Formats: sequence, C-alpha cells, structure tokens
Amino acid sequence: MSELPPFVLFFVAAGLVLATGGVVRKVILLATPVAAAVHIWLNIEMGTLAPFAFLNVELSLLRLDKLSLPFAYLFCLASVIATIFALRVDDTKQEVAGLIYAGSALGAVLAGDLISLFVFWELMAISSVVFIWARGTDRAIDAGLRYLIIQILSGVFLLAGALVHYQATGSLAFEQIGLGTTAGRLIFIAFGIKCAFPFLHTWLTDGYPEATATGTVYLSAFTTKVAVYALARSYAGEGILVYIGITMACFPIFYAVIENDLRKVLAYSLINQVGFMVTGIGIGTALALNGAVAHAFSDVIFKGLLFMAMGSVLFRVGHVNGSNLGGLYKTMPKTTLFCIVGAMSISAFPLFSGFVSKSMVMTALIKEGYSYGWLFMLFASAGVFHHAGIKIPYFAFFAHDSGLRPKEAPVNMLVAMGMAAAICIFIGSQPQYLYALLPMEVDYWPYDTTHVLAQLQLLFFSALAFVWLNKKGLYPPELRSVNLDAEWFYRKVLPASALRGLSVLSNMKEASMLTAMAPIERIRRSISQSSTAQYSLAESWSTGSMVLWIAIILAAYLLLNIVVYGLS
Repeated sequence: MSELPPFVLFFVAAGLVLATGGVVRKVILLATPVAAAVHIWLNIEMGTLAPFAFLNVELSLLRLDKLSLPFAYLFCLASVIATIFALRVDDTKQEVAGLIYAGSALGAVLAGDLISLFVFWELMAISSVVFIWARGTDRAIDAGLRYLIIQILSGVFLLAGALVHYQATGSLAFEQIGLGTTAGRLIFIAFGIKCAFPFLHTWLTDGYPEATATGTVYLSAFTTKVAVYALARSYAGEGILVYIGITMACFPIFYAVIENDLRKVLAYSLINQVGFMVTGIGIGTALALNGAVAHAFSDVIFKGLLFMAMGSVLFRVGHVNGSNLGGLYKTMPKTTLFCIVGAMSISAFPLFSGFVSKSMVMTALIKEGYSYGWLFMLFASAGVFHHAGIKIPYFAFFAHDSGLRPKEAPVNMLVAMGMAAAICIFIGSQPQYLYALLPMEVDYWPYDTTHVLAQLQLLFFSALAFVWLNKKGLYPPELRSVNLDAEWFYRKVLPASALRGLSVLSNMKEASMLTAMAPIERIRRSISQSSTAQYSLAESWSTGSMVLWIAIILAAYLLLNIVVYGLS
C-alpha cells in the first residue's frame, strides 16, 4: 500500500460510478478524495520515490516530497468541496469526468518523470472539457473545442520537450530544467499555456464561463495549479517569470472591470491570482516559493468559493450577467454572505486567507529589490479588490433591484460554500497551520502593524475610489458587450487572413496559368490556320493521335539530353 499511487483510487472509483447509481454512487464520489487523502497521510512516507522500468526507460508514478505534498492534500480537499457542491447533478459523464480530472491532477503533481506527467497532462485536458461540453449550448460546444485544441497543443509541446531532453541527457526526471536548452524552452511553453501566460490565456477566459454551474468549480481548482506546481518544480528562480507574473497580475484587471459576465470576471481574476504565484516562483527564494505555494492553496479555496456563489446564481437565475442581476440578497442571503467572504479573501483583508499568502510574495519582491515590480503588484492588488472584492458581490446581490426573487441555493451548495468560507477564515486567522505544509521552513509572520495598516489603507482607498467613480458615473457600467481579447486574432484575424491569402494565391495561379498557356495557344492557332490544318494527325492510325504527340515529346526529350551531355 505504501507505493500505491493515490490517483488509482480516483480511476477505480470512476469505473465504479459507471456501474452503480443512486446513493451508492454519491457515497463513492464523496469517499474517494477522503480515502486518497487518508492514504497519503497514513501510508506514504515523505521522500517516497517509486521508480519502475518500462521499455528500458525509468518512470515513476509516485514521488512525495515537501513540494508535492501540499498540492496533493489541496487537490483532495478541492475534490471534496466540488463534489459536495455538485451532489444534485445527476449526470454520469460529469461525475466520471470529475473523478478522472481530480485523479489526473493528483497524478501529475506526484509524477516523478516527464512521460508520466505528459500522460496525466493530457488526461486532464480530455476529462476537463466534459464540463464545458456538458452545458450543451452552441457557444459551449465551440468554446470546448477551442479549449481542447489548445490543451492538447500544450501536451504536444511537453512531449516534444521531454523527448528532446531525454535525447540530450538520457534522463526523463521531472526536476529543475531551466531555460538554457531547447527542451527546457519547449517544456516552458507547455507549462505556460496551462498557466495562462499572456497571449496564451484565452482558453481560460473563453472556456470557463461556458462550463456548467458546477463544472467551473472543478476547472478553477486543478489545471492552472498543476501548471504552477510544474513551474515551481522545473523553473524556480528563472527571472523572466517575475515579469511574466507581474504582467499576468496586471492586464486582466482592465478586462475584468468592463466585463458583464461575472463568471468571466472571475476567469480574468484567476489569471490575476496565478500571476502572483508565477512571480513568486520567478523570484525563487524560500519566502517567495513558500508564498507561491501558499497562495495556490488559498486561491483554490477562495476562488472556488466565488465560482460556487456565481454557480448558485446561475443555477437559480439561469445567467450571471451583472447588467440583469441585483437585489438577490433579499432571497439568497446565505449565498450573499459566502460570496462576501470569498471577496474579502481574494482582496487580502486581514483575517482572511488571501492576506496571509499574497503578502509573502509581496514581501519577497521588496526583499529582492523588485521595487517597481512591487508597485505594479500593489496596483494589481487594488484592482483585485475592485473587480472581485466589490464588483462581484455588488452587482450580483446589491446594486439596482432587478426584481428577481430566486430561491436560496440548495442545501448541498450551501454546505460546500460554508466549508470553503470556514477554511478561508481559518487559514486567515491561523496561518501557522498552512505554513506548516509549505515546502521550506517559514520565517515569516503576516500580522505585523506595518503590514496590516498598509493593507487596510490600500483596501480603504480602493473602496473609496470605487464609490467615487460609481457616484460620478465614471465606473464602467455593466452592459451587454463583446470585449476583444487576444483570442480575436486566432478566431477572426487569422482565419480571415488565411482566406484572403488563399484567394490571392488562387488569383496568382490563374494569372500564371494564362501567362504560361498564351504561347501555346498562339502556336495552336497558327497551326490551325496553316495549310496542314486540313489533315488530321494520325487520323488513319488505330492507336489515335496521342501516340504521335508522345513520340514527338519523347524525341524532344532525347535531343535535349544529347545536347546537355554533349555540353558537359
């Protein structure tokens, strides 16, 4: 049992779910992540590495160390919460997909080699797209197809990089790789796609908002966090990640502020939060890496809570467009409260989870001399409060009264949101328990007077700015709109350019054919007008006139060869 990879439990459970139904199926769904976490805790020792030979290559499906352990526990916890939230869903394909997706994410963070990582990488792509397609709308089908293509492309880069790395080094070990080789750069692109790097991020903002009400909770928990883990494992300390992370933290703010679909706002916010993690990995110090891992843990919980709140609204109302919501607190007070807890957590209010994790990355930026980077991240933190801390709960549950009076969220959804909210508050008020899980020794405490006062001032002035802009009518209103992102290039510009290019090539082909045929046509006309035109070529030959022409062409070819060889 000590060498049994925990993901096996998820895959076995997926098979059992297909064969069972009713209460038994729900019990299996709930028990699987709990059993996996208990198995990791009781049966697998820290430092376990279980390699095996396959086709003369050494692979490892189980490596438990201080970096993979917190992610393993996190994914089990996220799977429990997401499963509870989705208990009312009676859809076998989503239930099976949830188990395979969570199991694949767990397998990826425990993989000790690049080939095993690739297998789980692609299983995550295939299983996760089910949550988008299960929505059943035309938009969801199209978005899911684009999502799957990009996710598979990421796997292609990973496999290519792994093979090049093996050819160069003779090893497939999933460890520090760096950017100094072709293999390292290929793998970096693969991780960057799944991490939603700038210009590689549109699969997330395109696909996540089209998923089912419960499916987005799964999606927000696993894919990007596996990529964060992979970067921490293989590219810690690569300076370029600091600037990529800062860009990721800043640019989504502008889209989130003007976006009307509140789940798409959260999708942009997810990129923003991953930016903090990527920045920490790029800094590479113990404090920064601990901050990246801690913030990944916090983000899965508070972002999941916000997606669950919006999922509950979608479940009851049928949409999450901010322009058509408002006043829902009157009939959904518990969902409103949980959403506010999530909003305060992502905004890094003291005593909430975001405060004790994000501050580690911010402090590491200052300590390592990234003063301008720290200012940009301070701007990003204020922007988070605007679009996720204020905009989400304000336009969904308060603002103008839309007249909608939906029922409160179902009990299972409230239980899942209550669990996530409790964890957010517990981590925020007792951070030492989270810090104990981190990969390196923690010599940091967030609750010093300077940090608390500085954060409260930032939040206060951000709130003041929102109120002033809103009162003056300067804050971007919630309107039905289509906001152009980088995806516009590959969805509109590239196809249009390709069609235009094909049209130009077709015209060029026709023009060149006319030019080439013109002399032949003149020869044909001159022959037809000559005295020999009255005679039909090979008219009396039973084999037809084409034989004569073949003979003429062959003779010309032989003469040409004689001339060529004679000159050589």
